[in-house]
Amino acid sequence: MNIHGKTDKGILRHSNQDAFSFGTFEDGAAWAVVCDGMGGANGGNIASEMAVENLSASLQSGYRLNMTEMSIKNLLTSAVNAANVKVFCKAREDVSLAGMGTTVVAVLILGNTAYIAHAGDSRAYVYSDGRLLQLTRDHSIVQRLVEEGNITWDEAKVHPRKNVITRALGVEESVEVEFTVADLPEKASLLICTDGLTNYTSNEELIEILSSEPLETVTERLIEAANNNGGGDNITAVVIDTIH
Repeated sequence: MNIHGKTDKGILRHSNQDAFSFGTFEDGAAWAVVCDGMGGANGGNIASEMAVENLSASLQSGYRLNMTEMSIKNLLTSAVNAANVKVFCKAREDVSLAGMGTTVVAVLILGNTAYIAHAGDSRAYVYSDGRLLQLTRDHSIVQRLVEEGNITWDEAKVHPRKNVITRALGVEESVEVEFTVADLPEKASLLICTDGLTNYTSNEELIEILSSEPLETVTERLIEAANNNGGGDNITAVVIDTIH
């Protein structure tokens, strides 16, 4: 499997509070972690970097050959929970970091199956044969309003509280982690990204880039598209690819 990732502070932000990491294992399995920090100029940056560092270490030390779905679920969710405790305790120790936290998407791909643990509104998508499917569900106020039938998806895009999330790593002593299993087509790309990408690009733009751009430049083009559309937030994209 081939992987490429890139992050950018965007046009309007003065610092980048996103963080990411990825890698592969000897059996061909691939993993990636993407986080979008929050909590002030320093706090968000520290939260996302701590989460990525701890999650990456947990995944690399905990992965074993021939793991079952339940074992992978335990690995991913326990890794997120352990990172949550680290970030939460750091915020408790330093009053200037109080309230810091981060979204998280942690992905492990084994064969044609993607295992995803997430909290917040950073997302995972699968692209294949001209179609883009969102694999994660946002933990946000507007997602809840849409599911309850109070607003439409079009209204959600411009809702004044569209950036308010209902789950985050590090904010409380424990975090509710959502676990998803998705079967992938034989030739597919998995996109893991922060809302700095999805808030400033359309699905049509994502599809056009994922379908036409070589892996070496696909994340650069995704970030360029978001910046061309305003670039109002930090932007991070990781693409795990079986197409090219």
